[in-house]
Amino acid sequence: MPQPNAVKCLVVDDEPRLRRVLVRLLEGEGFTCSEAGSGTEALEMMHHDAVPLVISDLRMPQMDGVTLLREILARWPDTAVLVVTAVAEVESAVACLQLGALDYVAKPFHLDEVRARVMQALDKRRLILENRMYHQQLEERVQEQAHRIEELSLERLQALVHFLEEKDPYTRGHSVRVANYSLGIARMMPLDRDKIDTIVLGAELHDIGKIGVSETVLHKAGKLSEAEYRHIMEHPVIGARILGPLMRDAPAALAIVRSHHERLDGKGFPDGLVGDAIPLEVRVVTVADSFDAMTSVRPYRPALSVQKAMQELEEMKGVQFDPQAVEAFLAAFPRAALPVPTPEARPLHLPARSVEAPQT
Repeated sequence: MPQPNAVKCLVVDDEPRLRRVLVRLLEGEGFTCSEAGSGTEALEMMHHDAVPLVISDLRMPQMDGVTLLREILARWPDTAVLVVTAVAEVESAVACLQLGALDYVAKPFHLDEVRARVMQALDKRRLILENRMYHQQLEERVQEQAHRIEELSLERLQALVHFLEEKDPYTRGHSVRVANYSLGIARMMPLDRDKIDTIVLGAELHDIGKIGVSETVLHKAGKLSEAEYRHIMEHPVIGARILGPLMRDAPAALAIVRSHHERLDGKGFPDGLVGDAIPLEVRVVTVADSFDAMTSVRPYRPALSVQKAMQELEEMKGVQFDPQAVEAFLAAFPRAALPVPTPEARPLHLPARSVEAPQT
């Protein structure tokens, strides 16, 4: 009677008498055995019930043992295959080992040898599977560790963004507000959770490239020269260069950092992208960034009123701003519900899904 946890084995041989000898031996060792009279029959049985161990003769009609071995290893690579061969065919058996068979037994059978070879083959199979599992788990652990290192690095960069903004009364809280506005737009459109998380992350880090911009130019009270303006507008490229190694798995967030000053009409920076060539995530953040910039005091100009800033968004729909993103912003933040930008806006932290938008 088969044992509850018995290993299944398929014996393949066109000679019924030899099959029965092997089956009796293996069943005596606690295996659960099935039989096939040809390679074709064996593949059909494996298709319905794959087994961890196959013992197959080499010389069979319809499909020889070598062809059967190739088919089994191609379809069920975790199966241990032993080939049965006559003493004069040892070279064929060695060729099967090179193809992937785990061992061979020679006819006429010595039952103790068959028993030992079967156990050795199953031990090899176990070690192969354990080794593969170890490497898979090791790779997963390495990937998890790398992801955690990237997360920690991004968290530190977020902290750096907030620190830099705290030093500047004109930009204090800007990235947090842009992230919150972007969150409200994305929810109103609506976008799925992954896109929302990407948008919030990119929005919070979008101005990190300003670390490479001269503070004298950033804080200049008068009108910027053409050269100074172009210097400031290098910050998207600088930011993308800083974050590139850390955001390989978040290309859309990196695109926000690089492209948040692009315009639908192609007159933006740094790449002059036009229309749908600007990713949707970028178009969302561009609206949020522009609104916060317009309603914030800058060294070179006073803040616009909320009403005037909303009017600017409306007027530039389809020219500078994505119409859908503008409509979503206006729906998410009615004028009466929009707070005047303040430096006390709550910082965001990964994961982005913990962030709440200002209530409408």
